[in-house]
Amino acid sequence: MSTLVGNPQHEAVPQDISVGRERLANFGSYLRRNPALVVGLVLVVLLLAIGIVGPFFVNTEHAAPTSVLPDQSPSRAFPLGSDDQGRDLLSVVVVGLPLTIKVGFIAGIVGLGIGTILGFVAGYVGGVTDTIIRTLADVLLTVPGLVVLITFASTIKGTIGIGTMALIVASLSWMWPTRTIRSQVLSLRERGYVQVAKMSGMNTPEIIFKEMMPNLLPYLAGSFVGAVGSAILASIGLEALGLGPQNEPTMGMTIYWSIAFNALIRGLWWWWLTPIILLVLLFVGLMFISIGLDELANPRIRRSNT
Repeated sequence: MSTLVGNPQHEAVPQDISVGRERLANFGSYLRRNPALVVGLVLVVLLLAIGIVGPFFVNTEHAAPTSVLPDQSPSRAFPLGSDDQGRDLLSVVVVGLPLTIKVGFIAGIVGLGIGTILGFVAGYVGGVTDTIIRTLADVLLTVPGLVVLITFASTIKGTIGIGTMALIVASLSWMWPTRTIRSQVLSLRERGYVQVAKMSGMNTPEIIFKEMMPNLLPYLAGSFVGAVGSAILASIGLEALGLGPQNEPTMGMTIYWSIAFNALIRGLWWWWLTPIILLVLLFVGLMFISIGLDELANPRIRRSNT
């Protein structure tokens, strides 16, 4: 009498599907418990979609000066109007908003990356290394950041670009992440699982990346969102002073040109109102994402919402 043996691969498929459905259901229920994260993601994704989808419907060449009739109020031909330099503001938004977000993302990645490395090294290694890194971060935090940024930007004003602007902002955005991540690592290194990892023979990089880093991922994600928002705000401040990329239609430079040409006094409200509204929506979206991620990083908030 023969015995039928099932194929393990065929048996595993329904189980994998059920596990995937369960994870998807858990993720959906979590999003329903965390509406702030949903609202923030929707806002930011919609703003990012302007730069992705917009070029298929809008002529981006009209973002250059003297491409259309100047000082046109919003109409069917120019939904957001045109500025004094003859640029279609709808095209400026499609081209410039992604550039503004790009500056924030680059500066946030660089600044948080440096702060994460220094924070982990200082908090876990300790000793003289910790003293040097902590002292350097504390000293630089006392320096007026805006003054330093203005000095850097004004020195290389003629050659500044999007990448240069992001690096200028990132040069002073790593100190605070260094301090906060260091404090988190100081508490984690005394946990039982870290001590067990040490006794099992794991070296320092393995303990940091395999044991400590996964536990700090929600906190790092929230810190990244905050770093992006701070970087965008700093870049807009520099651009509003005329220290940004002169040939790029970023939101900050659009505000600068509206100030330079007295758009507020002349009643050209569509020139300065459009970038301000978009930036407000961007910051609101980042704020909601940060609030939503704070639930993941803070067990007390997570328990109170369940």
